[in-house]
Amino acid sequence: MDRRIFGLETEYGLTCTHEGRRTLGPDEVARHMFRSVVAWGRSSNVFLPNGSRLYLDVGNHPEYATAECDTLTDLLAQDLAGQSLLTDLVDEARAHIADAGLTGTVYLFKNNLDSSGNSYGCHENYLVSRGSDLARLGELLTPFLVSRQIVCGAGRVATVPDGARQRAEFHVSQRADVMWEATSSATTRSRPMINTRDEPHADAELYRRLHVIVGDSNLAQSSTLLKVGATDLVLRMHEAGEPMPDLSLVSAAKAIRAICRDPAAGVTVDLADGRALTALQLQREYQGRAAAFVARTGAAAAHDETVLALWDRVLTALESGRPDDVAADVDWVLKRRLLQRYADRHGVDLGDPRVAQLDLAYHDVQPGRGLFAIVQARGGATRHVDDDRVAWARTHPPGTTRAALRGAFVESARRHGRDYTVDWTHLRLNDGAGRTVMCKDPFAADDERVDRLIAAAAASVDGP
Repeated sequence: MDRRIFGLETEYGLTCTHEGRRTLGPDEVARHMFRSVVAWGRSSNVFLPNGSRLYLDVGNHPEYATAECDTLTDLLAQDLAGQSLLTDLVDEARAHIADAGLTGTVYLFKNNLDSSGNSYGCHENYLVSRGSDLARLGELLTPFLVSRQIVCGAGRVATVPDGARQRAEFHVSQRADVMWEATSSATTRSRPMINTRDEPHADAELYRRLHVIVGDSNLAQSSTLLKVGATDLVLRMHEAGEPMPDLSLVSAAKAIRAICRDPAAGVTVDLADGRALTALQLQREYQGRAAAFVARTGAAAAHDETVLALWDRVLTALESGRPDDVAADVDWVLKRRLLQRYADRHGVDLGDPRVAQLDLAYHDVQPGRGLFAIVQARGGATRHVDDDRVAWARTHPPGTTRAALRGAFVESARRHGRDYTVDWTHLRLNDGAGRTVMCKDPFAADDERVDRLIAAAAASVDGP
């Protein structure tokens, strides 16, 4: 596919505490947080003028699904715009809670685990051709996804059995331990790495949506860039008929856990052909072939050079035993360095409650308070999009995809006080005519039918 649609769906953790104790339940906090959204949208499930979707998922997790993007730069900006918009809603929730005479501070976390060990996700979406062999694609992608965590995991401190006791150790990924199957149409019962449910949000005769649910939520922009960009390169090699080695694993579930537990990246996992390779060897196989594919075919997308260079640099740093060389780019590396320095400075181990608090604080998205946010503000994390680009993405959709149509319709309908209904493929003006436009082409940023629908929304109010 010469041009691809990307999207990210990110669930956030939400809590309200005072002096270390929870003061409001997630449902109460969410109600305060989405109060203004419900006021204008009459629902906690809305589409925004920037083309994105904002809603409350199961368990009262605020979720933001980016608009359709066809560049990684747009995807990064859209993802960060959602984080910024949700932070504003948290500020509103704090004000409502204070006005109600309640005590507590609201925290919003871009992570994948709550204090009880419940997992919530960051899902990646890739548009692929309807002719794609999804079974073959799953076989190809599974070893890649299992090992990908070593270059873009979010990291966490986990408690594991140690004889009759428990001990704390650092794990590379937050999602790895809840993955049980390579592919499945379920999302919660079996937690597959790839969800095969056929829901394209596009012309079903032409497209499918590859729904990857194994990845961690990333704060480091480079980790998001590499997570999605490397996956796109592997997909493009498959679509081009590029010969790929058989790296099938004996057990994907066992392999993903083994790699997760070894930040040194030296553990080997068993392949179906009898070999045993490390995550670094698996990733280097994919990276090397991707670099050769781009060099040979000249099929470079705008982001390929950046992704390939970053991918190589991260692998080289890990292979040479110098992970701190890429701390500014890889979430788990940066987090582990921060936690270990704190533990060493205070003479404690990773199991200390203060380390656990710092682990969670890494994911606090509040500017000036979250640990990652502070590090980035001080220049300790690489930026690929700046604050101005993110601010623009808060109110503007990508201009080269279907999101531009949806965003323009939502903005106009809201501005003129019209009743409307929107989803990923439909735009409906709820007037007497019940005018509906179906937008099945996610690449189409111009559509005369939508122009007429927008004009009708304005004309019905403003007159001829």
